[in-house]
Amino acid sequence: MTAAAADSISTFVEMTSAVSALGALAQEHRLALFRLLVQAGSDGMPAGAIADALGLPNSSLSFHLAQLRRAGLVSQERRHRSLIYRADYAAMQELLAYLTENCCGGDDCSGPQDPSRG
Repeated sequence: MTAAAADSISTFVEMTSAVSALGALAQEHRLALFRLLVQAGSDGMPAGAIADALGLPNSSLSFHLAQLRRAGLVSQERRHRSLIYRADYAAMQELLAYLTENCCGGDDCSGPQDPSRG
């Protein structure tokens, strides 16, 4: 395989992963859930605490957690009788890196680019 072909495959895999992750986050409950797990830190949270914090029924929570897990954004660990969920920070960083690769065409993008936004 040539280097160009390998780069093309790598780019496709990155784009596919990004689309999957962004698709999983493009729903209000899943976005709130992911943000909650990011804030929870490396200890994560048990499913019951997540349901309580977000006011979601267990069946809905299970569905949303499965979507985030399938996208690679959340991991699950069984601890005794509880399932502990954690945000996958490496996956989050990869998504952010993909989105900001070659950011702003080399311009300083630390401030607002649209003066009307402020």
